[in-house]
Amino acid sequence: MAKEVSALIKLQVKGGAANPSPPVGPALGAKGVNIMEFCKQFNARTQDKAGKVLPVVITVFSDKSFDFIIKTPPAAVQLMEASKLKKGSPQSNLQKVGKVSWEQVRAIAEDKMSDLNAFTMESAMSMIAGTARSMGLTITGPKPF
Repeated sequence: MAKEVSALIKLQVKGGAANPSPPVGPALGAKGVNIMEFCKQFNARTQDKAGKVLPVVITVFSDKSFDFIIKTPPAAVQLMEASKLKKGSPQSNLQKVGKVSWEQVRAIAEDKMSDLNAFTMESAMSMIAGTARSMGLTITGPKPF
């Protein structure tokens, strides 16, 4: 028989760096989840992605057990890594702060395809390109589609 789900918790935690301090501790403690057990499992699963911000969806069951799904890093974080920026533009329509190529956009779209609400690679690339534009990035090169 399936367990009854009592809560869903969405967090963004750096890979390999989960600890009981905020935001992890208070969010899990309020639901009665064993915080240290989550931290150990999360850190073990994200050893290879150390330092990257990873969204995680934690399903808490009625018996206080839990399961979690680790998603791919946010598109904005991947775009900042690709363009070697610290942060986006404060006025993205007026002040452009960096450049990315369509090849980089395609690589990010391929990585995030499982988490995106898109059926084709072209639509996924359009979503990533929109995120880049809203961050003040210019996309260089000919459009591949």
